[in-house]
Amino acid sequence: MRLLHTSDWHLGRSFHGVGMLEAQRGFVDQLVAFVEAESVDVVLIAGDVYDRALPGLDVVKLLDDALVRITGTGAKVVLTSGNHDSAIRLGFAARLLERGGVHLRTQIEDLDVPVLLPFDDGDQGAVVAIYGIPYLEPRLVAERLGVANAGHFDVTREATERIRRDLERRRQAGPVSSVVLAHTFASGGITSDSERDLSIGGLGAVPLDLFQDFGYTALGHLHGRQELAPNVRYSGSPLAYSFSEAKHRKGAWLVDLASDGGIEVQEVVWNNPTELAVLRGTLDQLLESEEHRWAETAYCQVTLTDPHRPVQAMEQLRTRFPGTLVLAFDPEGVEEKPQSTYSSRLAAAEDDLGICCGFLEHVRQRSAGAVEEAALREALESIRLEAAEL
Repeated sequence: MRLLHTSDWHLGRSFHGVGMLEAQRGFVDQLVAFVEAESVDVVLIAGDVYDRALPGLDVVKLLDDALVRITGTGAKVVLTSGNHDSAIRLGFAARLLERGGVHLRTQIEDLDVPVLLPFDDGDQGAVVAIYGIPYLEPRLVAERLGVANAGHFDVTREATERIRRDLERRRQAGPVSSVVLAHTFASGGITSDSERDLSIGGLGAVPLDLFQDFGYTALGHLHGRQELAPNVRYSGSPLAYSFSEAKHRKGAWLVDLASDGGIEVQEVVWNNPTELAVLRGTLDQLLESEEHRWAETAYCQVTLTDPHRPVQAMEQLRTRFPGTLVLAFDPEGVEEKPQSTYSSRLAAAEDDLGICCGFLEHVRQRSAGAVEEAALREALESIRLEAAEL
């Protein structure tokens, strides 16, 4: 049986203020074409289908279109909810959708209710049981799971134990291979800036050995595709959602599962519409260097190292890099001076002009020039004249 492991679509997300719906439509086009070309039997979506609990109408329509097109190829879909999704809203009409080949696992009552699919390799009676573990917020589900301690480890261990008990029962009647979807932070995973923390201080991480004895575990939540064990993997997000993902190879895992439990996993790579560039240097270096030519069509995160903040730095950068979205300053070669507080600068100001110039220096770490000081003096004088006429 051929499975395509995906997760963290985050439909409706923006990238530093830039809408990504068209890029996400492009991803769906690639996915559907791949499913059809490679005769994929089941598409797995391990949570965070949407980026927010209340997605917009155009976002809901995109998911609807994706599910219709995927099932139109003859493939099934097994989908579980993540910490960005509303499990109740995403799970709406689950029983009805199941008739069309879309299997939703968003409720803890369905933890040990697998999607059962027969193998087509001639092994009579052999099936694969696909279980879905949605994101489990300990404070909300611990009591319903009968768990005393409200921690990620405890609720996830109870969920996997329920699955194991169900597998043992089913295997008494015949051969069963197991696949588990789980939206969680497993120990050993590498994080990205675009993920929402599941808990404070890393306490949300659950041990890898909770999943290792299943045939294949399709994890969701971390946005970098990674292998924690041959049969336990994160597919990562299909698109980059932060500059920390600039070096990621976005894609999925293609999993061939045999009825005897053997698995073969291949890397799948999606084409991303826009590259990400993380640039650092002085303004002149960035504007003149040929080595940065490739970044002219990329989304850019720029850190300027000029000793003083250049005037209209963002405007100048965008003449060459129109996709500059994030600008930071990290001056190099400047002797650090004791920083006075803004309140102390206010107290030291002798007049309104001093207050204005102090504010300007505070926000950009550079004193007002002669032209700027003259403009501020003229503006203040105009205000005084207007006030005098009232």
